[in-house]
Amino acid sequence: MGAVDIIPGVSGGTMALITGIYERLINAIGNIKIQTLKHLIRGEKQEFWDGVRAVDPFFMTTLLAGIGIAALIMSQIVRVLLETYPVETYALFFGIILASSVLIYREIERRGKDIFVLLIVGFVVGFVIASLNPTSLGHTLPMLFVTGAIALCAMILPGISGAYITLILNQYEYLLNAIHTIALPEIIAYITGGVVGLLAFSRTLQYLLREHHAAMLAFLTGLMLGSTKMLVNVITEGGGFGISAILFTIVGVALIGIMEFGKRRMATPVNSQ
Repeated sequence: MGAVDIIPGVSGGTMALITGIYERLINAIGNIKIQTLKHLIRGEKQEFWDGVRAVDPFFMTTLLAGIGIAALIMSQIVRVLLETYPVETYALFFGIILASSVLIYREIERRGKDIFVLLIVGFVVGFVIASLNPTSLGHTLPMLFVTGAIALCAMILPGISGAYITLILNQYEYLLNAIHTIALPEIIAYITGGVVGLLAFSRTLQYLLREHHAAMLAFLTGLMLGSTKMLVNVITEGGGFGISAILFTIVGVALIGIMEFGKRRMATPVNSQ
């Protein structure tokens, strides 16, 4: 999960599905409650440890350690690729986003005028965001906090990549360098924002997905497609869609195809194979 979370357009949630830990992860996150801390403050030891056990601490500790180590390794690889082959790397991201958008749209079970309208609205919003000057946002600690809050919330949405959110907000390469140099203030600001975002908005996002599933997916599909304008701009400025850029775009599409195949294999009951 840590390795794919570094790649814009690839969802760590998808990797959790492929490896068969998604439900356990969602249950563990859902059991994180502020009441557990209150029990500790009040000296209610039994209630406190019951709350800790509900979070599946050994599983979460192992998972977070794996994510951290993999993210450190993968961030070094991506950073070198961006410095050496920027056009090809962004072309790979472009292919990943295109394929991910198609897969999200395919998840929409109900099709109608309202779904098409939300698709267009999402596209326009994504296009406008990508058309803004992201460099004006800067790399302050409050900006990294906000980025973390949005990016980590995006990870619980189907197919949405938190790394892609950091890319749109012009924090992606900055955060890669922060991880490389182990810049603790920047990393802590990003992670703290993510934790606050998850605790504050995860239930709202889960409600929207449960009660307005088709509408949410339509909007998210449009948002991803519209925001690819930023990737296209970077590739165009770097020399355009030459043979290498087209090849890496295809590789990006194929990567998502392989992951989707793995996800479907995991979702297929053994007795039906």
